[in-house]
Amino acid sequence: MRVCVFCASSAKVSEEYFEATRQVAKHLVDHKTTIVYGGGSVGLMGCLADTAMELGGEVVGVLPRFMDKVEWGHKKISQMSLVKDMRERKKLLIKDVDAVIALPGGCGTLEELMEVYTLKRLGKFTKPIIVLNTNNFYMHLELLIEKMIEEQFMRHEHRQIWQMVSNPNDIIPAILSAPAWDSSAIKFAAV
Repeated sequence: MRVCVFCASSAKVSEEYFEATRQVAKHLVDHKTTIVYGGGSVGLMGCLADTAMELGGEVVGVLPRFMDKVEWGHKKISQMSLVKDMRERKKLLIKDVDAVIALPGGCGTLEELMEVYTLKRLGKFTKPIIVLNTNNFYMHLELLIEKMIEEQFMRHEHRQIWQMVSNPNDIIPAILSAPAWDSSAIKFAAV
């Protein structure tokens, strides 16, 4: 299996998020999963890559060249792809993956998550999206999506675009049990 993981580059977040990230890395390596991520060497990104590499996992980074120039890229992962810009990065991150996992993060993580959410709503991305809701981090986003559905900006079917889990050990089962989704989603993308 090959999964994309969106996560934070901040090194100042609570240890609780680092511990959850280590558990995610271990769980994915235990299931022989290739991890594709943003290529960073610090914060949760660095933690994810370091832990997976220490456990013998395969880690693929995707990093814009401007970030490489300021040495944000991880130097010890299995493979690094340097790309032109953030758009190309997002496109390559989800290419040929079996699922997307979002860990807690800042505006970059949120933007990546919402773009893939939108692509799935339109039937352009059809794989499971799993959101790790450590410490109820994504509770307000989940409430906002629910408000959008209640106010008829989206359909009730769009609740199935992602699955929220609280425990890293629930990620693989959530991927395997995610509702089927295909390109026909475009037919009910509009409200």
